[in-house]
Amino acid sequence: MKFTNRIYTLGLLMFLLAGTTGCQKGNLLDNPNAAGDGTLVPPTLILNRITSSLIKAEEQPFAQANRTNQYYVSNYSYYWGSNFYNWGNSDHQYEMLRYAIKLEEQAAKLGNTTNAYFALAKFFRAYTAIWLSVRVGNIPMSEAGNADNLTPKFDTQKEVYKNSLILLDEANTIMTNLLTVTPANKNVVLDAQGDVFGLTYFQWQKVINTYKLRLLVSLSKRAVDHADLNVATQFATMVNNPIQYPVMEANSDNMSYKYNASYNPYPVYTSRSYSYGANISKTILDITTSSEDPRTFVFATPAPAQYKSSLGNKSVGDFSAYVGASNNTDQAVLFNGTDALGNTSSDKGAYSYINYKRYFSSQDGSTAEAYILLGYPELCFNVAEAINHGWLTGDAKSWYDKGINASLGIYGLTNGQTFTVGDRLGGTIGTTIIDIPRFMANANVVYKGNNENGLKQILTQKYVAMFNNSGYEPFYNYLRTGYPAFIDGGVGIGTSNNKISRRWMNPQNEITYNSENYKAAIQSQFGGADDISKDNWLFK
Repeated sequence: MKFTNRIYTLGLLMFLLAGTTGCQKGNLLDNPNAAGDGTLVPPTLILNRITSSLIKAEEQPFAQANRTNQYYVSNYSYYWGSNFYNWGNSDHQYEMLRYAIKLEEQAAKLGNTTNAYFALAKFFRAYTAIWLSVRVGNIPMSEAGNADNLTPKFDTQKEVYKNSLILLDEANTIMTNLLTVTPANKNVVLDAQGDVFGLTYFQWQKVINTYKLRLLVSLSKRAVDHADLNVATQFATMVNNPIQYPVMEANSDNMSYKYNASYNPYPVYTSRSYSYGANISKTILDITTSSEDPRTFVFATPAPAQYKSSLGNKSVGDFSAYVGASNNTDQAVLFNGTDALGNTSSDKGAYSYINYKRYFSSQDGSTAEAYILLGYPELCFNVAEAINHGWLTGDAKSWYDKGINASLGIYGLTNGQTFTVGDRLGGTIGTTIIDIPRFMANANVVYKGNNENGLKQILTQKYVAMFNNSGYEPFYNYLRTGYPAFIDGGVGIGTSNNKISRRWMNPQNEITYNSENYKAAIQSQFGGADDISKDNWLFK
């Protein structure tokens, strides 16, 4: 079900009438309170709805976002869709905004203005605004969610970011005050019934501040020409004051979504017919194989033509046996996987497949890593990037190395480990030994200093660490920095100019029901055309 600003005209009665699904517990409409009767809807039910729905279907493992991020390539559209960047109208987060507003309203009825639900409501309001703004540009924010206003004005993208940073700062202050008054809550799970992430009070405060650092880094192109945002100063103030602004300190602080077979199974089909429908992208495999990165074995299978045929008979530990497919290649060619010997069957294909053993073999996702919406490795790379930019003093190399090691830890990789490698159907074809020192000593990996080369390394390793998680964040980093280089240009991209799209069109219901404000926003940003080839303010 899709919601837009127009839903606000119906009030929140329909919102509370909607039953919960999936891993949501209970029904939000046992006591409808939209009419202002003062009835308290437990905030835990609203929080459950928010946290269980925070990750969009298109952002799930091996969904659209990860094709856009060039982590994998579809070779069979029936199962895996196309590789095109010819997007239409964006989805939105207006439903989530309404829940965030309702969470704040219900938190107020508890009679304690410093309870944690106030802080979380502010975080979710910021998150929903940024989620849409980074995709389309200017959006309604300051007037969005007001049931008395059917046509909320569009705030500029700068205003959206500025207001979101304020919301996050307010959320942090609430959490600080709360934990000062009740320090015993610090390591207590904030809401065991409502929060599907299972985070403690202190971990939620870390999430809030870690997310704020993400936003500040995403403003890197505007840090100088919009000095009033105080991007560098805000970033340095937070990192240099960990007591006031605690951030993630380890993978245990990750905002991770865990799957289970009962009510939210891993979203990749376990049928073997799906195992040949997708290849690992050349974009990521060229990075990992050239640096002898052991995460290569986690993500991919060896290309059948490399280890099975007389072309190579290479060992499963040979990085050259892992060959990525280009996102710009016609799907029919990818599906046939023709190699140098003229083999055309899937089992003799030229390209590596997704690691079936890890990602396809368990309905509960127990063999795969949990989905990370926001994590410690990203935090490390963001601090390293800020130091590289000169926003604060510090050891960028140390943060860069910590980010890499944290990512390796997510996959359970340890030096000297015997790692089992499978084929595209999950059958074991050999083992290899994990060599982390060799990887860390690779010339492509050793940090090259606080310069453009070092920046490229930070963004490249951040990209690898975000494999199959973090939504579209890897793509946004590419739009902002150009790192790592994506495969771009050619008919396989699927756009009118054969180039990767730079944004989405605005949500259709916004166009339909708020047309005058929409037209004015598009005119001021892009000269009147809702053009997917144009950069938003954030990326210009």
